[in-house]
Parts: sequence; structure tokens; C-alpha cells
Amino acid sequence: QVQLVESGGGLVQAGGSLRLSCAASGSTFSTYAMGWFRQAPGKEREFVAAIGGSGGRTDYADSVKGRFTISRDNAKNTQYLQMNSLKPEDTAAYYCAARPSVLVSTDAGWYNYWGQGTQVTVSS
Repeated sequence: QVQLVESGGGLVQAGGSLRLSCAASGSTFSTYAMGWFRQAPGKEREFVAAIGGSGGRTDYADSVKGRFTISRDNAKNTQYLQMNSLKPEDTAAYYCAARPSVLVSTDAGWYNYWGQGTQVTVSS
């Protein structure tokens, strides 16, 4: 069992940056694949980025490639999402997800654990 707590969301102007954090409980964080998903009002939850347990493998949605960077610090049981060049269409609730695995996935249904979400709003 792992608990996930996101932070770092907020209101930012288009072109700005934010860094989201996801703190995980437990002592086996490095064995978990981690992901970020987002959900805008009236839309389905969509994949943003994922990272393997060692941090060596990452995957990104095409819509955020080159703008967002996922990373993790296993010593701090925390993963991050650095978001640069933000656009109004990035506005959504962002969720942290985890699953104990050596694989990574873009499928929200694959992940076992979810945080409560943090809101990101990008104004034009």
C-alpha cells in the first residue's frame, strides 16, 4: 500500500512554468513505476508522463514532449513534473499514479494507486 500526495499546482500565465511534486509513503518507492495524468472538466483522464523505478526510462504524451520533464528522487520518495511553456490547454487537475513494476505504462487503468490531484490553471 502506498499513499500519494501531490502539490505544486496553481495559476500561471501562458508561457510560464510550474513544478508539481508527488510525495509517496512507504519504503519501497524505487520499485514503483510512477506516472502523471491530467483531467480537464468534461474530458477523460489522459496520460501525461511516466517514469520507471530507477528513473532511466521515461515516456511522454506527444502534447507535452519538449515542454514537460518527469523525474524522481528515490531518496526522498518523491516524483516531479517540471512544466515549462505552459499553454491554456494544459489547464486540468493533475494526478500522480503508481504501480509496483519494472515496466511503465500510459494506461491509467494499469496503475494501482492515485493521489487526490492538484489543479493547474493556465491563463491566456
